Amino acid sequence: MIRPDGRQRNQCRPITFIPNIAPQATGSVLSCFGSTQVICTVMVEEGVPFWMKQQGISGGWLTAEYSMLPASTSPRKPRDISKGKLDGRSTEIQRLIGRALRSVTDLSVLGQRTVWIDCDVLTADGGTRTAAITGAAVACAIAFNKLVAAKKLFRSPLTKLVAAVSAGIYENEAVLDLNYLEDKDASVDFNFVITENGEFVEIQGAGEESTFTEQQFAELMVLGKQGIAELITLQRQAIEAAGEALPADPGAAAHLAAAAAKANPVKSPAAQAPVPGPAPHPQQRHQQHQRQAPSHGRPQQQHPQNPPGGRQRPVSLPPPQSGNNPLGDLANFFEKR
Repeated sequence: MIRPDGRQRNQCRPITFIPNIAPQATGSVLSCFGSTQVICTVMVEEGVPFWMKQQGISGGWLTAEYSMLPASTSPRKPRDISKGKLDGRSTEIQRLIGRALRSVTDLSVLGQRTVWIDCDVLTADGGTRTAAITGAAVACAIAFNKLVAAKKLFRSPLTKLVAAVSAGIYENEAVLDLNYLEDKDASVDFNFVITENGEFVEIQGAGEESTFTEQQFAELMVLGKQGIAELITLQRQAIEAAGEALPADPGAAAHLAAAAAKANPVKSPAAQAPVPGPAPHPQQRHQQHQRQAPSHGRPQQQHPQNPPGGRQRPVSLPPPQSGNNPLGDLANFFEKR
């Protein structure tokens, strides 16, 4: 079976994580699953919700919000505020994101703090909830590592990584990571939320005017676990890349910058070469050529519009050779000199 974008049935779309995309956030990442792009940010605030104080619950809290920007779909999607309420789908997805991240976060380590996860969809091409959950886990890890480095936490509250991926029956075949064209015509659609050690957080699945057998479910499960394994690997690499760009010790900045300059963007060994994409935005070119001076043991002053440590290296799973990568070669935006 030939999929609409030329992928094999057990192949994910091109996956890219660009860390520290929002410099004002405690942690952030641009999570891209093919053409689906979601900005995932994490901000940590002092204090906990009133209901926790009222009930005398110790520790902190983690919650999530999800929205699709008006231009993420065609035709334009009206903002929820224009309707006076959050639509049912957005409510369901943001609750799912919150459940997924709370399942791998030790809230007692946070102290009296609230973690806000915001997932805003830039472009929707199927799998926005899976891209949001997977990216939110990376953003949380980056945020918590910053708080540990700043000595605001004695250790990271994140106990393990969690990721999400879709699988479904499309044209009577089990396929992994459905895009919009596949998702709208799939007879069966599942979302798997699984931790890095194979524990399940949530499984969402249903037949679309169809039924499925136990054998088909088992086949989808195998595909889902395979996709999660790939995503967890890329999550770890993205977190490491963000850590190199944001050293906890200012005196180590020059050393880490030199080490990063020798490294190439991390890619899946089984992946094909990416398809060339459009030229980078001028601001990205500016960040790409930003140089980092030796710190000589003193903290460096960062440009207010740039994240500490300068440019960020994307971590990506390139597209298949026969596929069409609508994102272009994002890795080339940040290629090492």
